[in-house]
Amino acid sequence: MMQTVDNSTETSLFSAQGQAAAQLQAVRRSYAIRYGAAGLVPLLAAGGLLAALVHHWPGISLIWPGLALMGLLIAAVWRLLPLQRLDRATVARQLDRQFPELQDSTGLLMQSPASLSFLGQLQFRRVARQLAQQMADGPALLPVSLKRPLLLSATLLLGAAILFLLPQTRPTTKSSAVAMHFTPDARQPANVASAPPRITETTLLVTPPAYTHLAEFAPAQASFQCPQGARVRWRVRVSGRQPAPELELGTQRRRMQPVAGQPGIFAIELVLNSSTLYRLRYAGTVSDDYAIDVRPDLAPVLRIVTPKPYTLVAALGQRPEVPIRATAHDDYGLSRAELVITVAQGQGEAVKFREVRRDLSAGLGGSQASIGSVLNLPKLGLTYGDELYFYLTARDSNGHTARTDSYLVQWQDTAVADGAIDMGMGVKVAPAYFRSERQIIIDTEKLIAEKPKLDAATVASRANALGFDQQSLRLRYGKFMGEEAEAGIGAEAQHSPIAEDEDAPAVPTAEAPEPDDHHDHTAPPTSPAKASPTAETDALMDPYIHKHDDAETADFLEPAVKAKLRAVLDQMWAAELRLRTGQLREALPYEYRALRLLKQVQQQTRAFVKKAGFSPPPMPEATLRLTGELAGAAVPQRQQNLPAPNPQPAIRAALRWLAAADNGQPTRPADAAVLDQAGTVLAGAALTRPGFYLPALRALRELGADVRAGRRPTRAASRAPVARALTDL
Repeated sequence: MMQTVDNSTETSLFSAQGQAAAQLQAVRRSYAIRYGAAGLVPLLAAGGLLAALVHHWPGISLIWPGLALMGLLIAAVWRLLPLQRLDRATVARQLDRQFPELQDSTGLLMQSPASLSFLGQLQFRRVARQLAQQMADGPALLPVSLKRPLLLSATLLLGAAILFLLPQTRPTTKSSAVAMHFTPDARQPANVASAPPRITETTLLVTPPAYTHLAEFAPAQASFQCPQGARVRWRVRVSGRQPAPELELGTQRRRMQPVAGQPGIFAIELVLNSSTLYRLRYAGTVSDDYAIDVRPDLAPVLRIVTPKPYTLVAALGQRPEVPIRATAHDDYGLSRAELVITVAQGQGEAVKFREVRRDLSAGLGGSQASIGSVLNLPKLGLTYGDELYFYLTARDSNGHTARTDSYLVQWQDTAVADGAIDMGMGVKVAPAYFRSERQIIIDTEKLIAEKPKLDAATVASRANALGFDQQSLRLRYGKFMGEEAEAGIGAEAQHSPIAEDEDAPAVPTAEAPEPDDHHDHTAPPTSPAKASPTAETDALMDPYIHKHDDAETADFLEPAVKAKLRAVLDQMWAAELRLRTGQLREALPYEYRALRLLKQVQQQTRAFVKKAGFSPPPMPEATLRLTGELAGAAVPQRQQNLPAPNPQPAIRAALRWLAAADNGQPTRPADAAVLDQAGTVLAGAALTRPGFYLPALRALRELGADVRAGRRPTRAASRAPVARALTDL
């Protein structure tokens, strides 16, 4: 009895020790999670703020974000390092300091009950009960403050969100002044002051759109290139107090606005979507025309390298996988690529379609990228006989999309594969091949030409093959004559004797030759007993029956055509005989005669039918002629609206003025209007070819200024490019 009580007590102690160990482990795990979260959540929020800073200032050097990221990683390691020393003994000590009810005895729970004294076992039970009571509300016994880390994380995330929502701040680009040539505007009154107001400095700043991922830049020349949708800022510095400068952009004229806090400085910003010309006007001076070449954003270019447009995957001996490799290109970068797969399963009306999409954007990083994927047919749900169609799509940063052609991948069906027995029992459905008579003639002449270079066996073999082709063609045409079986050369078809006919004569053989008594050619009379009972009826119906076993009556050809076709067969017989015996030159005349007769038969068997068309009814001449009735007798007229040719009066007038100026004719200030009109047309043409038309436009402006000022244009060198440009238009 005493031994049983001791055993049960020991068992309960060991059970309490196991529960206490599990409770201590749960307390340790809960403390580690809350401790790590309190340290890592603010660090992650700081990483988000760092990413927002890099996004907001894309021009910042990557060294500083890299150092900041390294500092965050070091802080995370330093925060998690104490958790490596957190064991159950450390947890027990912290529990003793946190809960006085445990009486600094939590360490007893990690000792073996068998090694404890009686008092130690009593204290073990008491501590285990107290720990179980504390664990009733959960394992979070050790306190970890989360209020301050969460507040800090919320502040950092709020700052990151604000930076993401704000527009990007691009690095300030140092703008250098561009050289622009100004000439006095003759349409404005001349300024007699000693220091006339003028534009002293002009700077340009181009901000490309966000889809290009390009930094803003300052053009070094007045004529420049920019992406479509770029924002261009003109900034000028003027001297004197005059109205604000004006910007002429194509046919539009915009007044520049003064910059606040900077006297004498004016600016204007415009978004450009197409190529144009511009010039500046200020205080009676006008600049030359300068070109802005706006480059449009092109759609992505996709090209599939592998596989081919049609791929057949063998059912046996090949892995059911098809690799896909493609190349993509875009002028400013790709943002997304996708593989679209359409799976077709089933046959006939039971076919089902299913679409699968795969995102392939992981490999996109610049203007050029290589895209790859693998089509695993079993994983896509395909079985033998199924097929799929796929194509690739790509989208750039500006939203332009492109796609490839559809490619077909088919998995060979084993159910319809021909077996050995099926191949032997199959019906040949291919049409019979026959050489024409013309082809036989060509091959015969070719063999005659090659005969000296060939041996006798080869010549005989090829000649025999030609004879076989001639035989096949003869039998083919013989069917039109009712011939259903081939007879021997020079022999007549014989009727086989009927076994039941006892009176039928015996067939002559080599052992029993035919008797030589041919003095009586009269056929023996047939006995009435042996005659057919329907002989009289057959004799009456004989003219109206189509006999398939008689070559003379087994067709519907005319006698003349039948005679020529019989002659064709005779010529083919003769040609076949000589081809099989190797007499090539002797066979050619028969082949030519057979071909000539065949052409005559073809022409003779053709039927010509009158063309069916509209036959107008005859005119009632008796009622209309000589009556003077003219209703409906008007002369027919055809009208067509043709676009009038563009005479280009402004260009023609300017060319006439240039020719007159070259001949020394005096000019008038009113002639400047002619040059201005031609300049407007030339400015429109300069948008497409600025390199050719801009110098001519500049020279034309100078000529107009001279004419408007009353000066005679004596510079012939400046008139030559203007004349060439106007003549080209």
